[in-house]
Amino acid sequence: MSEDRKKDHIELAFSSAPSHQVMLDHCYYEPLLSAHPTKEILAQKFMGFDFGMPLWISSMTGGTKQAAHINKNLAMACSEFKIGMGLGSCRPLLESNERIADFDIKKYMPNAPLFTNFGIAQLEDLIADNKISKIIDLTKRLEADGIIIHVNPLQEWAQAEGDRFKKSPIDTIKSICDEIDFPLIVKEVGQGMGPKSLEILASLPIAAIELAGFGGTNFTILEQARRTVPSSGRKGPADYLGYVGHTPDQMINWLNNLQANKPEIIISGGIKNPVRAHDLMLAYTGNSITGMASEVLEHALEDYEHLKEYLTQLRESFAICKAYIKR
Repeated sequence: MSEDRKKDHIELAFSSAPSHQVMLDHCYYEPLLSAHPTKEILAQKFMGFDFGMPLWISSMTGGTKQAAHINKNLAMACSEFKIGMGLGSCRPLLESNERIADFDIKKYMPNAPLFTNFGIAQLEDLIADNKISKIIDLTKRLEADGIIIHVNPLQEWAQAEGDRFKKSPIDTIKSICDEIDFPLIVKEVGQGMGPKSLEILASLPIAAIELAGFGGTNFTILEQARRTVPSSGRKGPADYLGYVGHTPDQMINWLNNLQANKPEIIISGGIKNPVRAHDLMLAYTGNSITGMASEVLEHALEDYEHLKEYLTQLRESFAICKAYIKR
């Protein structure tokens, strides 16, 4: 041990007691069972794609002034780190080509999975108008590998400009499964799903379920915050609906109890660090990766090197977790 390190240890000893404990709910810290890992320990298959670490960049932004910069940075990261991403809502592209360049990023990630993203309301309307080919054509134009369907009834209800569903989302999803050959991911938008919804989804020919559980960005609360009139849903009894939902832990437990084959899942919903992510992935008895949105977005807003540094640290942390945190 160098003299400088000894000196550091003495000076820092009194300030290095932990202020809190990161709780492991589903696994244990086992320091005796592995050597220090390399990044190759993280390689896995998910939805048939090769991943370099268990990370999916969950759908965030689309059609804003910053979207082109953010999406390019994210796409370059997907290529370098062998991870996948979902685009933000592609609804603007159904109405106009004005923002197509913001989403046209496959050239930056030719060997990594990219999924377009559409809401149930838009899909319901397209099915009714016999225009489902529009999302197929758009997905092909963007050279995407699959399609995300996001389910958001409470968000739409809370939104001043929100749509109203005429059919149950599961009927729309079943229709899409019958019409489209692309791999499909189905997700909620921040409040998760109950056991019956998950069981029905698990029985359908979809590629994966993204949990998007309660605890992360909640789009119902977000929409309520946009409305300022007391009777609008921001204040009063309606406000409580934003606090309804299910956590990733709950949903993983329900999926583990399914008797049929376990679907592949993206575990998202308030996942802020690799320890929590690894703990939840070990809790699931099927194949899973972690979904992060706001945590990655924060770093994608700056230059690419800033995002690269963050993802490098995240990959190293995932590798350490896999080596020393065991079920």
